[in-house]
Amino acid sequence: MLSDILFFTLASTLLGSASFMIYAKEPINSALSLIVTLLSIAGLFALLGGSFLFLVQIIIYAGAVVTLILFIIMFLNIKEENLPHEPHKVKWILGMTLLVSPFAAYLIKTINTMEFKSVHLLNFGGIKVIGMELFTKWVLPFEMISILLLIALIGVVILAKKDKAHD
Repeated sequence: MLSDILFFTLASTLLGSASFMIYAKEPINSALSLIVTLLSIAGLFALLGGSFLFLVQIIIYAGAVVTLILFIIMFLNIKEENLPHEPHKVKWILGMTLLVSPFAAYLIKTINTMEFKSVHLLNFGGIKVIGMELFTKWVLPFEMISILLLIALIGVVILAKKDKAHD
């Protein structure tokens, strides 16, 4: 009973903060909403018994990655006049929601008609299991993502220096 209440609380917080992240006008508010979203996901990992995933979600994503994003937002000093004018943002979001809704309804209907077997969560979120998966099957995508993040960070610094040179 308590786990159900926690699940619905975390899920509704997750959906609300993710929606606010999309609708927020200020980048700093979106980044702060991202923190709440990532913490809600960490809570869901904790409910599943994935203590390692819970800690990694908090330390790496909610801690390091969002701190980096906030640093970049503050470093760029984004002002209201520099943000793109998006007069049809709400229309696009509602339109895409309506476009995706039939597929989501079909997916929910299909999942509700499926029979599920019991899941054994003995090793879910364990350090050894995740480490073996990450560094055997997923080592190339893992390294490619780290290089992509490094390139993005270098690009942001270069773009920020160009804008400072023109000021």
